[in-house]
Amino acid sequence: MDRKPRRTAPRLLAAAVLAATAALGATPPGAAAADGVPGAEPAADRVPLRVATYNIHAGAGQDGVFDLDRTAAAIRDLDADVIGLEEVDVHWGARSGFTDEARELAGRLGMRVFFAPIYDLPPAAPGGRRRQYGVAILSRGPVRGAWNHEITRLSTQTPDPVPAPAPGFAEVAVRVRGILVHVYATHLDYRTDPSVRRAQVDDMLGVLAADRGPKVLLGDFNAEPDAPELARLWGPLADAAPGGGKTYPAVDPVRRIDLVTVSPDVAVTGTHESDTTASDHRPVVADLLLHRRGR
Repeated sequence: MDRKPRRTAPRLLAAAVLAATAALGATPPGAAAADGVPGAEPAADRVPLRVATYNIHAGAGQDGVFDLDRTAAAIRDLDADVIGLEEVDVHWGARSGFTDEARELAGRLGMRVFFAPIYDLPPAAPGGRRRQYGVAILSRGPVRGAWNHEITRLSTQTPDPVPAPAPGFAEVAVRVRGILVHVYATHLDYRTDPSVRRAQVDDMLGVLAADRGPKVLLGDFNAEPDAPELARLWGPLADAAPGGGKTYPAVDPVRRIDLVTVSPDVAVTGTHESDTTASDHRPVVADLLLHRRGR
């Protein structure tokens, strides 16, 4: 497991990553698009990976009805190898039936999961479970390391909050056919003032700079790609779907705020959005190629 120093909230990998039956490696649709291109690498040097990002709205659809089976079905239809989830409840409250959504979704989908809480609060009643809310990463294949990093946040749970470091920026290291890829899931601040998002971008780039090899950053950025506060992302990363469809709200979307971004050593062969209304956001899927050389 990666042991380099990083500003991270403590998390036990064994408790956070659940067993699964599926393995990475099935060729995703669109991965063959690079075949036959003059000068392209031999197929054996390119490893396909399908990723997705999905803000699940704590399991409630655009209709406001909590239905985790519907959420699981929408995720299953994405047929992705690694999926970043935002707005995930773990014993959070009545809105999601005090369910451990991370564990429940992983079980329904036969995937491993790493949950990175943003908030970790006392139980709602004596003897209950701690109330947690954050992001998660689902993976079909083995997770070699997992971390819950701190970035700047403006709390929604305390009166008169000020920007301060807080957890909830998830990272997993997944080995895909011999290539170690770092996948991150984030949920940036939603407020009109962009200053917190700008600080969050700087913090995330600091985390990414400590890692080597291919990187994929997934999430709900609460800003469109051309927003000034996201400008520093572009260079270290690229938008996988420039010109892609809008993602929020799920019905008649008007903003593209759910993004897949990749490091320069990752090729994108196709992207699409799903028009599901199992959340108030639309998920985004990207088919990628990882290159064995220069890993």
